[in-house]
Amino acid sequence: MPCIKIETTIHAPVQRCFDLSRSIDLHQISTIETKERAIAGKTSGLIGLNETVTWQAKHFGITQKLTSKITVFNSPHYFVDEMVKGAFKSFKHEHHFEEINGQTQMKDRFDYTSPLGILGKLFDSIVLEKYMFKLLEKRNQVIKEYAESEKWKQVLLN
Repeated sequence: MPCIKIETTIHAPVQRCFDLSRSIDLHQISTIETKERAIAGKTSGLIGLNETVTWQAKHFGITQKLTSKITVFNSPHYFVDEMVKGAFKSFKHEHHFEEINGQTQMKDRFDYTSPLGILGKLFDSIVLEKYMFKLLEKRNQVIKEYAESEKWKQVLLN
């Protein structure tokens, strides 16, 4: 099971970073290249405990749908989203936030299992793990950009 870990330091309050990370609207902004959009469940605003969202996006030339659910929620320090239905066999994405010296340390841990057994593992090692890392890294850079500027107001104050 691949495990992707990313740490991002953000010069902004922990609550702002936490809320931007669970914003459906900001997620859609950060995934504009894959045309990801929320089509069912929570489709805008801030997602919370036990809420689901179904995403539709184009990855590897194929339009896909994925439904995830917030299974753990401890504002503003930690939340987890897990796949309910989608292309993966399973995934669990942990989001950790800690304020240190006026900055937020945001840590992501993304564990997933691909379908198709040995073929899925081969696809992981050749393509998917790097692809997922880049998607998550891009998302975190957008969160950082919005949190450290006045752009956060466009997302959280609407």
